[in-house]
Amino acid sequence: MKYYSTRDNQLRISAAEAIKMGLSRDGGLLTPCEIPQIDEAFLKKLLPMRYQDRAAAVMGLYLEDYSLQELTAFAENAYGPDKYDSPAVAPVRTVDGRTHCLELWHGPTSAFKDMALQMLPQLLSAALRKTGEEKTVCILVATSGDTGKAAMEGFADVPQTKILVFYPKDGVSAIQELQMVTQAGDNVGVCAVVGNFDDAQTGVKRIFSDAAMRETLEGRGYFLSSANSINWGRILPQVIYYISAYCDLVRDGKLAMGDKVNFCVPTGNFGDILAAYYAQRMGLPVGRLICASNCNDVLTDFLRTGVYDRNRPFHNTMSPSMDILISSNLERLLFDLSGQDDAPVKEYMVQLAQSGRYEVSGAVREKLQSLFWGGFCGEEDTAATIARYYRDHHYLIDTHTAVAAQVMDQYRRATGDETVTVFVSTASPYKFCNHVLSAIGETPESRGVELIGQLQSATGVPAPSRLAELKGKERRFDRFTEKDGMDGVVLSFLS
Repeated sequence: MKYYSTRDNQLRISAAEAIKMGLSRDGGLLTPCEIPQIDEAFLKKLLPMRYQDRAAAVMGLYLEDYSLQELTAFAENAYGPDKYDSPAVAPVRTVDGRTHCLELWHGPTSAFKDMALQMLPQLLSAALRKTGEEKTVCILVATSGDTGKAAMEGFADVPQTKILVFYPKDGVSAIQELQMVTQAGDNVGVCAVVGNFDDAQTGVKRIFSDAAMRETLEGRGYFLSSANSINWGRILPQVIYYISAYCDLVRDGKLAMGDKVNFCVPTGNFGDILAAYYAQRMGLPVGRLICASNCNDVLTDFLRTGVYDRNRPFHNTMSPSMDILISSNLERLLFDLSGQDDAPVKEYMVQLAQSGRYEVSGAVREKLQSLFWGGFCGEEDTAATIARYYRDHHYLIDTHTAVAAQVMDQYRRATGDETVTVFVSTASPYKFCNHVLSAIGETPESRGVELIGQLQSATGVPAPSRLAELKGKERRFDRFTEKDGMDGVVLSFLS
């Protein structure tokens, strides 16, 4: 299978080249030229399998230049018991007869980004071998909180790689920041950006598209790639867990094979829900995709009107991984809904860069609204939902998961749809102890990692061991830069 760019549908490169490159040189996102199809027979084969074997089977449909033996080994390494505290890897928890929660935070950094970022380093290392690459790859990452730590955890001390993470200064939780600035590894670097996540993400994409920067780094023996969800090697591992969740529901008698299921996904950059869309495009019986935003509600407005307008106030919220106004992965969806025509997508992206706004065609808007439903959740409702799930279901959830649960309820009230629905849990509640404690009626007695013990004592819910181990860890990184200085940080890191 070949891959092309959302801004150049004549481009054809292999899967290994696409994963190595990360972002197309024209600024577009690399995407498969065709979507492989699955049927009930395929799903029935997956039912008795472990998550690792399901992962290899699904990835093999897209990565034809990787052998099944390779992919199986990668999956064992990525999702084994030394990395994940649940043998199910991505367990589905039943809330009631028609409501389930897909928990994606049982990996080493207690966030859903582990599901892809324990796999991507292995895919990328293999891609370097397959393409005969001799230069060292520098992974540039913009993070709104979780991607940075998960990427560093995956790439730390991986041969022929270096990784540099940019995160918004004062724009992530105290525990998220501590996870990043204490990261071990001789090949890692971290720098805060004065601004928000969109500033960091725009800076990284600008550096990728800078021909002079590429030439300078090539002279030093480096080339750039990405661990953000602009890299296809990030999106593909996320497709797996939607297919796996469906199989779990069928296996456990919660759903009949062929019955449809809705997914409600909390998202800012649109990558996580895009993976659910690809699973649906493959033939997974999916009804509605419910896109849950916090009060940075640009995606909600877009899905309701067909107008994408980032010209609005930016809010720092208790669900910081969703504090995003430029949703990069939307470009892949627009390309697919436009019939793989790069012309309208390029025009949309030009308008976004110039005015911060674009409006899709009527045909694309109709397709969007038939597939997706968008809603947003404010701060008070987020806290109230955490309290309600703890009180009514004895289920402790984090702020991002609460956004999904609340928007799922909005959708049901608005539509009357009683389809079995899975809402996605993207982080452990222990990554946001202060907000979770406040929501359940406790007064936070300190800040950051010191609150882990208080939340555990108050609820009896065990804290992930790796988060508890953060206490007392030494900070390794304290650098920060203005957004215009990110180029200099990269050059210094690769000097």
